[in-house]
Amino acid sequence: MNLFADALAWLFSPERLQGAYALPTLLGQHLWFTAISVIIAALVAVPLGWLIGHTGRGREFAVALSGAARALPSFGLLILLVLVMGVLRTPEAAVITFVLLAIPSILAGAYTGFEAIDRRVIDAARATGMTEWQILWRVEVPLGMPLLIGGLRAAVLQVVATVTIAAYVNLGGLGWPIIQGIPLRRFDQVLGGAILVALLALILDLLFAAAQRAAVPRGLRAARSERDGPARGTSSRASSSTDAPTDPAPAAALSS
Repeated sequence: MNLFADALAWLFSPERLQGAYALPTLLGQHLWFTAISVIIAALVAVPLGWLIGHTGRGREFAVALSGAARALPSFGLLILLVLVMGVLRTPEAAVITFVLLAIPSILAGAYTGFEAIDRRVIDAARATGMTEWQILWRVEVPLGMPLLIGGLRAAVLQVVATVTIAAYVNLGGLGWPIIQGIPLRRFDQVLGGAILVALLALILDLLFAAAQRAAVPRGLRAARSERDGPARGTSSRASSSTDAPTDPAPAAALSS
C-alpha cells in the first residue's frame, strides 16, 4: 500500500511536468509511436486483408504470415534492427518493429470481417446487378467494419504495451520511467510508469470498443433487435404458461 501511495505521489509531483522527460512529453512520444505504427500497418494490412476476404484466395498465406509475425520477439527484433540500421536510424527501427507487431491483428480483422458475412447477402448483391467494386464498398466493407475495428483495437493495445521498450533505445515514451527506475531501484517511479501505460491502454480500449459498436450498420442493429425482441417475448410467455396451473381441479380448490 505504501508503494502505491509513493507511486501516486511520484505521478502528481510538480516535477513530473518539467524538463525534457516531463510526463506530457513522454505521453506525446508514446502516442506518436503508437499512431504512426498502427497507421502504417493498416495501410499494408487492410488492402491485403480485404483482397483475401473478397476473393477467398491467399488465406493460408495470411494465416502463416500472421503466425510468423506474432512469433517474433519484439525486444530482440528492436535491438537487432538498431544494430543493423545503426544508432542514427533508431526511430525507424522502432517503427518497423511496432508495424510488424500490429500487422497480424489488423490483417486478421480485415479478412475475417469479410468471411463472416453471409454468402447469401453477397449472392443477392450480385443478383441485383452490382459490380465487384460496388459489392466491395457497399456491402462487404460496411458489414466487415466491426471486425476490422476489432483488429485495429487489438493492434493498438499490443503496440501501446510494446512501445514501452522504446525507452531502452532512448526514444522516450511512457516506458522511460520504468526503464530508468529499475536500475535505480526507484520502484515508486516504476509503478507510476506502469500505471500510466495501463491507464492509456484502458482509455484507448474503451474508445475503440465504442467505435466498434458504432460501426455496426443500422440495418443490422435493427435486425438484431427485432430478432431478439420476439425471442424475449416468447420466453416470457413460455415461463408464464409454465407457472400457470394446468389442472382445473387444484385451481378451483384454491379459489374456494
